[in-house]
Amino acid sequence: MTNSQNLLKKFFGYDNFRPGQEEIINNILNQNDCLGIMPTGAGKSICYQIPAMLLPGVTIVISPLISLMKDQVDNLNQIGIPATFINSSLSHSEYSQTINNIMHNVYKIIYVAPERLTSEAFLNLLNNLQISMFTIDEAHCVSQWGHDFRPSYREIANVIVNLKTRPVVSAFTATATNIVKKDIINLLHLQNPFTLTTGFDRANLKFSVQIPENKNKYILNFLQNQNDIPGIIYCATRKEVDGLYYYLKDLGYNVLKYHGGLKDSEKEYYQDEFLNENSNVMIATNAFGMGIDKSNVRYIIHFTIPKNIESYYQEIGRAGRDGLTSECHLLFNRGDIRTLEYLIHTTVQLNRKEIEIKKLQKMIDFCESKECLRSFILKYFGEGNVREYCTNCSNCLNNDELRDYTIEAQKVLSCVYRTKERYGISVLIDILRGMTGPKIINDKLNELTTYGIMKDYSSKFIRDFIKMLIEYGYVSLKDGTYSMLKLNEKSYKILKSQLKVMLKLTSESEEKVINSELFNRLRGWRREMAIKEGVKPYIIFSDATLIELCNKNPKNEDELLDIRGMGEKKFKKYGCDLLNLLNK
Repeated sequence: MTNSQNLLKKFFGYDNFRPGQEEIINNILNQNDCLGIMPTGAGKSICYQIPAMLLPGVTIVISPLISLMKDQVDNLNQIGIPATFINSSLSHSEYSQTINNIMHNVYKIIYVAPERLTSEAFLNLLNNLQISMFTIDEAHCVSQWGHDFRPSYREIANVIVNLKTRPVVSAFTATATNIVKKDIINLLHLQNPFTLTTGFDRANLKFSVQIPENKNKYILNFLQNQNDIPGIIYCATRKEVDGLYYYLKDLGYNVLKYHGGLKDSEKEYYQDEFLNENSNVMIATNAFGMGIDKSNVRYIIHFTIPKNIESYYQEIGRAGRDGLTSECHLLFNRGDIRTLEYLIHTTVQLNRKEIEIKKLQKMIDFCESKECLRSFILKYFGEGNVREYCTNCSNCLNNDELRDYTIEAQKVLSCVYRTKERYGISVLIDILRGMTGPKIINDKLNELTTYGIMKDYSSKFIRDFIKMLIEYGYVSLKDGTYSMLKLNEKSYKILKSQLKVMLKLTSESEEKVINSELFNRLRGWRREMAIKEGVKPYIIFSDATLIELCNKNPKNEDELLDIRGMGEKKFKKYGCDLLNLLNK
């Protein structure tokens, strides 16, 4: 096991890296500049946090949002990684203490806002530190072609150039078209960077475009079917936010609101109420959510269409960050287009208006498209070999046509053949997706020709697909087993291209809670701990970890340590409490 893998398990509680993480980490450790384009929730932070622990000196992280800095630092300190931030939220005494700690090498990671780079005092501080890495988060902000251009990002390259010793530079974003990607490399002066795009697909998100006669009633009907589930409803204007807020409030719903017209104290109050799970419905403009790392947002509703696909992608990216199934509903009305055009003409600088109008047209094309919504987004961001049918968006699910899944079936059946029918479904999925783990390495399954041939498919899709193959008799289960596959006559015909596999897959919920009573008990405990420690509940444990605790119900320390997200520090801190709760 490498040092990186040890740290992944020790601090973060994960056995395996997600796709792309290990490659970026290794390149950083080898002193190569890196650009990582990874979807929200793909684990970008780990890509620089683990190298920061292994490299000498300190890592400087440029982050545009105060709320993001605080959450990141809280999370790192929770798991035992010394980190801090410098921004305008610090009092004079807090700032002085932080600077003193920095000078005494207390921290491994320091988060700062890009505006801080114009401070001469801060630049002098940087030149007195051993900086091993400079990391730029939300790197698309450097490009005028990006959806969130920030002039302050243009200062970053000059600061790095003027340091006594140039550190390795890493940059990360979730939203970058090819032109923005080139801009990032050029404007940040990245030197022969290792560039990795893990793909823009968020397989756990369900996409839906609806054209309701009455948007308020649509929202009302939707909320009636939710059981205290966290979600965000985005509106284009403050007026829309206030209108929907009071409409739902008058009907007795415990809702929150957030927009630029509120006082700072009001915004802070509403945000904390949402993050601390005192209310689970947030109605907001796009001013809310950037930097909010709440992992269990289960739905995003766009009351009005966003002004571009980048904004849409970033906003829906706030759902399902824990990897569990989440819904994204977009309510489309052509009358909304005039509102957005007006906002562009009145708020956007002249040299950017044409860019923004073109981006809006692409957003309209998305709403009116009859093709797979997921493939539309992926093509927009320049992905190749995109599947035309995802089984997880409103356009695909409303299409009753059977689809040809022969190629996918051949890949699965070939894997069964190459493994000599010796493994169950879970191992086959890991092979097909190109995952690493003890069994994969020990049995040399990563040397098979079928290793990683379905890396672009989610585990859920492959599992559901295999179940369909079994159901229709395209492959059999070995006698006396519930998951080991055995090739049959139909299987060999498919492998020889003598039989087509025509299916219509349906979308189902990913991971269900077996014991809802225990889950609610764990949520209550998590909330108590969060209040006691002054952090957000999801920083204690994600919903995904709580669900795994419920469903696996570990009985001892070893079993508890095997739970995903249970690092050593969290185990020492919460292990006894959890075992007591689980064994009641």
